[in-house]
Amino acid sequence: MAYRPSRQFKKTLLGSGAVLVLAALNAPAAVSFATGKYHAYKIAQPGYKRQFGSWSVVDVPDRYRVNAIHAALLHTGKVLLIAGSGNSQEKFDAGTFETVLWDPVRNTFKAIPTPEDFFCSGHTALPDGRLLVAGGTARYEILDGEVKKAGGGMRVKNESPDRAVTLKKGTLFRSPSGVEYVSKTDVTVPKAKREFEISYFESGRMKPWKTKVTAAEARVFVEAVQEGPQALTTEAAQYEVVGLKGEEADDVYGLAQKLTTEKQDFQGIRAAYEFDPEAERYIPVAPMRDARWYPTLVTLADGRVLAVSGLNDVGDVVPGDNEIYDPTTKKWSTGPFRYFPTYPSLFLTKGGKLLYTGSNAGYGPADKGREPGLWDLEKNSFTKLGGLSDPDRLETSSSLLLPPAQDQRVMVLGGGGVGESPASTARTSIVDLSKEGPVFRDGPALPQGTRYLSSVLMPDDTVFTSGGSRDYRGRGGSDILRAQFYDPKTNAFAAAADPTVGRNYHSEALLLPDGRVATFGSDPLFDDTDNTKLGTFEQRIEVFTPPSLYRGGADRPVLGEGPQELDQNGRATFKTKDAARIAEARLMRPSAVTHTTDVEQRSVELGLTREPDGVTVTVEVPKDRTLVPPGWYMVFVTDRDGIPSEAQWIQVKDDPAGRPSRPERTERTERPERPEQAVAE
Repeated sequence: MAYRPSRQFKKTLLGSGAVLVLAALNAPAAVSFATGKYHAYKIAQPGYKRQFGSWSVVDVPDRYRVNAIHAALLHTGKVLLIAGSGNSQEKFDAGTFETVLWDPVRNTFKAIPTPEDFFCSGHTALPDGRLLVAGGTARYEILDGEVKKAGGGMRVKNESPDRAVTLKKGTLFRSPSGVEYVSKTDVTVPKAKREFEISYFESGRMKPWKTKVTAAEARVFVEAVQEGPQALTTEAAQYEVVGLKGEEADDVYGLAQKLTTEKQDFQGIRAAYEFDPEAERYIPVAPMRDARWYPTLVTLADGRVLAVSGLNDVGDVVPGDNEIYDPTTKKWSTGPFRYFPTYPSLFLTKGGKLLYTGSNAGYGPADKGREPGLWDLEKNSFTKLGGLSDPDRLETSSSLLLPPAQDQRVMVLGGGGVGESPASTARTSIVDLSKEGPVFRDGPALPQGTRYLSSVLMPDDTVFTSGGSRDYRGRGGSDILRAQFYDPKTNAFAAAADPTVGRNYHSEALLLPDGRVATFGSDPLFDDTDNTKLGTFEQRIEVFTPPSLYRGGADRPVLGEGPQELDQNGRATFKTKDAARIAEARLMRPSAVTHTTDVEQRSVELGLTREPDGVTVTVEVPKDRTLVPPGWYMVFVTDRDGIPSEAQWIQVKDDPAGRPSRPERTERTERPERPEQAVAE
């Protein structure tokens, strides 16, 4: 008869004495087993959860498991998880692009048809609640030593002032020596610019004196048709477009200087779409002027969106040609010119300037565009901010506008060296923009050097941070299974329950309307400490329930029915049976996060009035749209113990007193001109 342990023995094994008992028996394996059992027992106890919170893994059906590269909370309460090709060359080649919509209340999933490869795109919430998604992947990188055919950027010229020219993917360009190169994407070259110079004659009559035509230009990536050294070139040459005839053949040609077998970086796309949360589908809008891969999209005070940086259509960092999307016209226009490395962290500050914290996701030279500062969009001026420790370790760092937004304090947490550097830092640093001559000052250190740290604003004004890794992409088994709360009031960290799923590169975390935090993704280089087994993308979703929800239990404050828009005074009144216990109210913008970059989330302190009827409260939103850019927000209330309600959604529209002034366009003379060719007609 098989031996079965008694109920009392099982209880003893789960108790704290089990480790000592088994250790006395000199059984290391049993000690490890018992230690794990004791830990599981400990973290399941109500007292532990009230102090540290808890984690749980979401059951995701196999068909909905995706490589979540991007995560955005919509005003429907659902979370959009965008993979695109999901860092899979195989899926990219097959044209398999994925998006999944997760309902965290019902725990249901829906596959969304995805028209473009939005892998490493940019995204931000628009005033009407749609999500703008722009950019993505046109071509995967090919590393040094793996490039078989010479390739590079081809500048396509058009000297005709009468017609634009579109050359389809697969167009051949032939060098003077007869070597052929093929274009990898479509390219459209505008009409050439015709200018008339006028001369006055003695009679006082005006008469055309001379006409000048300046050739238009567009770029396209080309690759040699055949392998071999004959396709390598480092000298400028003009290339004919095979198949063009007559005047068109004379007007349209290619110019290239460097076609090599060096590493070829990822290339971006121009495509832009709005995701409609009600219809649950992508809707195309006008494409961007520049292709962008790894761009940041940041909402401005008037609801328009600034797109910054990214790798362009030939794999170079966009040299500073930023652009602005208008959600009313669905079109893009030229923005102020300034260079940033990819995925720069830019925050809208009071008055309309953007704060660049120096945080970024990696592409770009180590000595360019890395210093933090305040960017005045109207003047296109940039004031550098000093005082930041470990300034060479800002890549893959986390940044956020500390709560409440009215305090105008911004925090930088962790980060690493440029590129695949193993260096990381435990530094946190805070800049107070409300002070004259602001500089960064060190805050409390993280438990260890951390890259890819997720940082989430909570309804009680704390910051929840979790995950990350010590080394580049979790190399050497360096994922950090720790979490903590930062309290801006005490300027200190407090421990939280440890996650069970590691999160490094390509991971995200965001606040849900019920007050929990959901975490997604992770793309390690390797799955072992010896760096011998290639990494597997983490497709599990893990959700953190904060200790405040256990302290409140079923007795959380309840924010009941209310309007979905503010009245003309910027106020909204909600029903609640808990009016007497409600202490504070916050307006929280939903996250749109990728690559440790979340420039959307912000928490705004609301005016709070308990109405005489005892069953309603009124909140008042600041009218300053540089503090509260238009869009949908979550309204949370908390009681005197910091226990939050579930959120109610409300839409903040443009200030009825008038839209804030828009950033002026930068004159063309302020930006470096691309080489042009003038032709006399």
